Amino acid sequence: MSGKNQYVVKNGDGWGVRGEGNDRLTKSFDTQREAIDYGRDIARNQGSELRIQGQDTKFREAWSYGNDPYPPKG
Repeated sequence: MSGKNQYVVKNGDGWGVRGEGNDRLTKSFDTQREAIDYGRDIARNQGSELRIQGQDTKFREAWSYGNDPYPPKG
C-alpha cells in the first residue's frame, strides 16, 4: 500500500478522519456516515486502508483499497 491508512474516529459529539501517524484530524463531521464517505475517498485515492471506529471506540471494520494480495505471502 502506498498512502497513509485513514481512520474514522469518534470526536466529542461528532466524528473525524485522521491519517495514520497524525495527531490532528484531517476533517471533522457531524455524522459517522459523512466521515466514512470522506475517509473512503482518501483511502481510494491513496491506495490505502480505511479503519472505522464504533461508538464503543473499538475498531469494527477495515476496508482495503490498495494492493492487498490474497493469499498473503509468508
